[in-house]
Amino acid sequence: MQISYNWLKQFLKIDIPAEDAAETLTNLGLEVEGITAYESVKGGLKGVVVGHVISCEKHPNADKLKVTKVDLGDGNPVQIVCGAPNVDAGQKVPVATIGTVLYTSEGEEFTIKKGKIRGEESFGMICAEDELGIGTSHDGIMVLDADLKAGTPVAEIFDIYNDTVFEIGLTPNRADAMSHWGVARDLRAGLMQQNPQSSPTEIITPSVSKFKVEKRTLKYDIQVEDAKLTPRYCGLTISGVEVKESPNWLKNKLKAIGITPKNNVVDATNYVLHELGQPLHAFDAAKIKGTKIYVKTAEENTPFVMLDGTEVKLTANDIVIADESKPLCIAGVIGGQNSGVSETTTDIFLESAYFNSISIRKTAKRLGVSTDASFRFERGIDPTITDYALKYAAILICEISGGEITSDLTEIYPKKVEDFSIFLNFDNVHKILGINIPHEAIKKILVSLDIKVNSITNQGLGLTIPAYRVDVQREIDVIEEILRVYGYNNIEIPSKINATVAHTKRTEDYKVQNIVADQLVSQGFYEIMANSLTAPQYNDLVATINKNETVQILNPLSSELSIMRQTLLFGGLESIAYNINRKNSDLKYFEFGNVYAKTLTGYEEYKRLALFATGNKYTANWTTPAQSVSFFDFKGIIEAIFQRLGILKYNTQTVEDEIFNESMAFVLGDREIVRFGTVKKSILKHFDIKQEVFYAEFNWKNILNVVSSKIKFTEITKYPVVKRDLSLLIDENVSFNDIYNTVKMVDKSTITDVSLFDVYQGDKLPKNKKSYAISVKLQDAEKTLTDNQIEKIMSKIQTALEKEYQANLR
Repeated sequence: MQISYNWLKQFLKIDIPAEDAAETLTNLGLEVEGITAYESVKGGLKGVVVGHVISCEKHPNADKLKVTKVDLGDGNPVQIVCGAPNVDAGQKVPVATIGTVLYTSEGEEFTIKKGKIRGEESFGMICAEDELGIGTSHDGIMVLDADLKAGTPVAEIFDIYNDTVFEIGLTPNRADAMSHWGVARDLRAGLMQQNPQSSPTEIITPSVSKFKVEKRTLKYDIQVEDAKLTPRYCGLTISGVEVKESPNWLKNKLKAIGITPKNNVVDATNYVLHELGQPLHAFDAAKIKGTKIYVKTAEENTPFVMLDGTEVKLTANDIVIADESKPLCIAGVIGGQNSGVSETTTDIFLESAYFNSISIRKTAKRLGVSTDASFRFERGIDPTITDYALKYAAILICEISGGEITSDLTEIYPKKVEDFSIFLNFDNVHKILGINIPHEAIKKILVSLDIKVNSITNQGLGLTIPAYRVDVQREIDVIEEILRVYGYNNIEIPSKINATVAHTKRTEDYKVQNIVADQLVSQGFYEIMANSLTAPQYNDLVATINKNETVQILNPLSSELSIMRQTLLFGGLESIAYNINRKNSDLKYFEFGNVYAKTLTGYEEYKRLALFATGNKYTANWTTPAQSVSFFDFKGIIEAIFQRLGILKYNTQTVEDEIFNESMAFVLGDREIVRFGTVKKSILKHFDIKQEVFYAEFNWKNILNVVSSKIKFTEITKYPVVKRDLSLLIDENVSFNDIYNTVKMVDKSTITDVSLFDVYQGDKLPKNKKSYAISVKLQDAEKTLTDNQIEKIMSKIQTALEKEYQANLR
């Protein structure tokens, strides 16, 4: 939001540097993100002076050029070559001296330099209107008043408007500060806190004492159908207006804050909007059918052409301003193309209203329209100034358009919006802020914010909050107001740090999460945080995602963020695609996040942990060749998490899942703890990912249910490990998981590990057969194993494999 410093000074009698005012506003929470200078003529005509043309002769080498001698007021006339047909001796003219920067109509700058034109030296430029930026004429040079003194800066002759503009990053809760009046209120409070003796205590508001109904010749009856949607509505008519260009002072005020002037009537409504924060709208009375104005909701699917020419379909939830036959305006959002003010307008109906903020927001978001009016109505304007702003605007329009007020101000206000009361407890102020602010200082801060103090006791203050402070509804909000005016920077940093030690179980959610996160980071993973909102078309990629459980957003920011995610997969793939497109293809991510579902009993959310791995395990160098992450690498990372959490007794299952080409799950009892595998190429193709991606999704609730809080320590045995390898010929449908479980069951106490180190399938083997090479580790914690014991166990393993899977040793 752009705020003019000159405009602020209409409300406050202050003369402090703009930078100091900006710092005060920032400390108050109205962060000034930038300060820019505004000049009605770009460059401010710096370096342009009045010149007296002493002589004017024809250029010896060019028919259309003239060589002039010009007095610039310093006693040293200079020679200037000029091509204007109207230049002549004796004239007073604007001269851009050497080094002056001028700007083209497109805003491009050029510097006046000493030069030669057809052999004659030239020491400046005699300027036309458009070259100075104060007009559009280029028929010839400007001829100034003959009484002007040579050397006078031209900026002193013309009305050059200079201003300083603050770019304020307004937070959505500060609806009261959406105008120059609102910002001035805050600035006054801040300055009073900084210097109570010399700071302004009053806000100078525009007077409406000149408001007068000249005649009553044009009147509209107003009918408001729903007072909840339109609590307050005011209107009046102005006749005999001449729609034309606005005066310079008004155009400069609007241009300074980035508003393009249109005509005097529209500019006046925009001026009042940005000055007081009250949106207004002017209708061409000639385009209103009948003598009645209806404020109502539209009929379903009513066509409406907006000011920008776009046609939309209105719904039964949209508030409109209508005449007897058609909608004239979408209330609080945008006017209609067929009812607005034009050059032929002579009579207008002017409205000022207070609409329901939720209704306006829904309409604006549904239509994808954002205007200065909707921006304010959505957040909540001041309901007490509706009539005041209308009178002020009517006076202004009459002054600049020649019109006169031709109806009484009609107001529909069935139930007054009241201020509300809060009791502020002094002890709570101290408890929350941690400092003792004197009671009298608290009172002065609140008064400076236009918060009325109704009663004072030893315990606290009885307060009345203005209705326009929609962000101050509770005692804690009042305390926040006290703090921001008192000054966050005035809170001393304590010399002593107090801390409490909380006794929590090792299996608390955040502790388990930190343990897992630390381990993953140590393995080269990076934590990501994807958006919980996602695109509905992603769900079409996986047939098993139940679309009936999708949580829809009622008021989405865009179609790409219109539902809540049901899996963490797609956010991670978006991040992977983004990095691969930037030549970063070796990636390992993890994310803790929630997924969401709509169930028969309501809305549910479930916590998940997602792992992603793609690309190479290590960065290739002269000692280590590139090696891609494999399924077993990824499985080992998951198993390491289980081992770190003390989850040791789990089973492995092969599962079918629409997300994966190949997938497995680790289960404990009837609880699935994690499902992982290689993401299907059809899904990767949608994200334009051409390399293999491994994905795992942990059910975090099940993790917390099975993680053990008991830590068991065992002494490292001093007896050696024995390793034996077996090469097996088995049916191709036998999985390693089957082999693993069978071997482990032979002797659980002695067989410590079974691993697969080679797989072969080819034409050298019988049909439907494959070869597994497995390694078995044996160890006894009490003694060294003898050869006979080892051979006995290996024989049992061989027998078990032959019996279960008809395996043959190769």
